[in-house]
Amino acid sequence: MKILFAAGGTGGHINPALATAGEIRERYPDAEILFVGTKDKMEAKLVPAAGFDFTTIRISGFQRKISIENIIRNLKTIFYLLFCTFSVKKILKKFKPDVVVGFGGYVSGPVVRTAAKMGIPTAIHEQNAYPGITNKTLAKIVDKVMLTAEEAEKYMQCKNPPAVTGLPVRGEMLRADRDFARAKLGIRDDQKLILSMGGSLGAMTINNAMVDLITDNCKDDSLYFIHAMGQYGLWVPDKLKEKGVDINAKNLELREYISDMDVCMPAADVVICRAGASSLSELQALGKASILIPSPNVAENHQFHNAMALVNKGAALIIEEKDLTKDKMQSLFESLIRDDENRFSIEANAKAMAAVDAKEKIADIVLSLVK
Repeated sequence: MKILFAAGGTGGHINPALATAGEIRERYPDAEILFVGTKDKMEAKLVPAAGFDFTTIRISGFQRKISIENIIRNLKTIFYLLFCTFSVKKILKKFKPDVVVGFGGYVSGPVVRTAAKMGIPTAIHEQNAYPGITNKTLAKIVDKVMLTAEEAEKYMQCKNPPAVTGLPVRGEMLRADRDFARAKLGIRDDQKLILSMGGSLGAMTINNAMVDLITDNCKDDSLYFIHAMGQYGLWVPDKLKEKGVDINAKNLELREYISDMDVCMPAADVVICRAGASSLSELQALGKASILIPSPNVAENHQFHNAMALVNKGAALIIEEKDLTKDKMQSLFESLIRDDENRFSIEANAKAMAAVDAKEKIADIVLSLVK
């Protein structure tokens, strides 16, 4: 049995593909699995590190903002598209996969499209509640469409009825123990942990909002803050000091990056973050109350749609960046920290949305396509 995965660009595309490939390998150790990606993105490191064969094609994405630099980039993308079909056909003819699965990223489009034209069984997985252009196009020709959120179906014209599988969550998250995690972090039983972050680079809006929130609440010893500033947020400690905050207080941790998310998130009472698909799946799996601040700087504004999939089911609170004020943040914060009943209700609703068997469901569908 031979299975080819196409995924690249970000961890949100690559990690679910790796989780699915790992599940298939556990069931069928002799299965031949090949990943196709690009040589200069995350997949070039993550896939070989996970022990899977990896090959590359040359492809890039279109830039939507108009500038001289982006016009040049788009011309290169057109050039790559014209010639990458030859590379893809060469890979497919040599590997002879029984099924080809796309998990998103620039590379997914030409690989899955070419496989479908060659008569190879195909499938795609859409991580977001509002699908991207590539998957909208591929949905019309692939044999099976798999969705993280059922809301995505109304934006797609699928050749066959889609399946809602959820998004795979890392095993260490599913196995996490809240009490153990809190003990490891040194958080008292009577303290509520607020975990906040804006991504590895840091989000200016979230950093500013957390500076205000921490300034107004950190003297309350019943609260414990862990905030990830990001690479571009290293100014946060100085700003807090300007506002009179003791940045060495026992109930405050400022980090550049959360390297132990499998400890911090299970320990948290409230999470304040963006609305990427992977983060939301982890919030659901762990049953965490959250305040979501979707990034407006993503394709199709998909983070807003991701967040609303939870908000509409009472599983999260949301503040759009355009509405984010100090008073608005404090109000939502109070509604979770001071109202245990409200927080418990949101936690239960988030947990009810969890798809903890997502990788098993995806693997079942992929294997069903093997002739």
